[in-house]
Amino acid sequence: MIQAIKNIFQLGKKEILSLCRDGLLMALIVYSFTAAIIVASNASTDFADAAIAVVDEDQSQLSQRLSDAFQPPLFLPVEIIQRNDIDRTMDEGRYTFVVVFPVDLEKDVMAHMTPDIQVNVDATRMSQAFTGAGYIQQILFSEVQKFVKDNSGDSSAAAANIVIRNRYNPNLYGSWFNALMQLANNIAMLAIILTGSALITEREKGTLEHLLVMPVTPFQIMASKIWSMMLVVMVAALTGLFLVVRMYLQIPLAGSYMLFSLGMALYLFALTSLGIFLACMSQNMPQLGLLIILVLMPLDMLSGSSTPQESMPEWVQKVMQFAPTTHFVNITQGILFRGAGLRAMWPTFLKLFLIGAGLFTLSLGRFRKSVA
Repeated sequence: MIQAIKNIFQLGKKEILSLCRDGLLMALIVYSFTAAIIVASNASTDFADAAIAVVDEDQSQLSQRLSDAFQPPLFLPVEIIQRNDIDRTMDEGRYTFVVVFPVDLEKDVMAHMTPDIQVNVDATRMSQAFTGAGYIQQILFSEVQKFVKDNSGDSSAAAANIVIRNRYNPNLYGSWFNALMQLANNIAMLAIILTGSALITEREKGTLEHLLVMPVTPFQIMASKIWSMMLVVMVAALTGLFLVVRMYLQIPLAGSYMLFSLGMALYLFALTSLGIFLACMSQNMPQLGLLIILVLMPLDMLSGSSTPQESMPEWVQKVMQFAPTTHFVNITQGILFRGAGLRAMWPTFLKLFLIGAGLFTLSLGRFRKSVA
């Protein structure tokens, strides 16, 4: 037993040293947990920092209240301009939106009339124009309703007031979500690629046959590749989590790092076993690459990292319960977003362990058959 552990340790150390000498794979690891996360975070399509100006011809309490309602992070600080400046400033591209409050706006509103508020939109800025127009409409409607209630003298109108506050990510920045989901996707990609390529490389170089004539078993060979690649990916992922996500992007993380690391270890156990299985099904690196693409794409797209599983067909949801990516996305969102503890996450941990054990058993059987 002790000798078997020594063999697994020494073989795993050999895998790590061999990986360190592979400049291309090392560059892929560094890129995946640095630049790739930053690019995914900056690629957010959130509506934010829209340039807006106001033409206030009413100069009333209501128009001032409506102007003050356009707040960051949705809008930049409001600038007051004159009506004659609308065409010139929008042609110059200074503002995406210009809102015009007409004369007697407050008077007409309190008289229960329906005055028109003009919203000029620069539709050439497609990423902001249509979404921003909807936000402006909601803000104006909400503020006018509040103003009428506050000045109507009806105390019953304010008997109940619903205020929604977001505990995590209060401004609903999509970049926070994108960065962590990119981290989870890159963990899956590298775990499968590194483990599969380690086995394929040894087969192509002929060193696998040398190992088989030594006093080591297929189990020891497979276990060494799994623990070594798990260690490499875990160290790289945690480094990216702290240095890139937490420090550089300044995204707050709500839960326990140790609990997240435990979930990542179970996840990597399942994916490295899957990497061994795919390598046993391949004859060379090109075939392995094609298989990885066919496996990774549905795992990432249907795991819930991009689209909530509740919006998918029911049969897809049931099938994806057997995929490790589904449960790791739940672990990432539960721990890092919501601050969940072990009491809430242990059923997901158990499912992930059972999936990993099943993939390990399946891969070990396939590996023994391939080297027989």
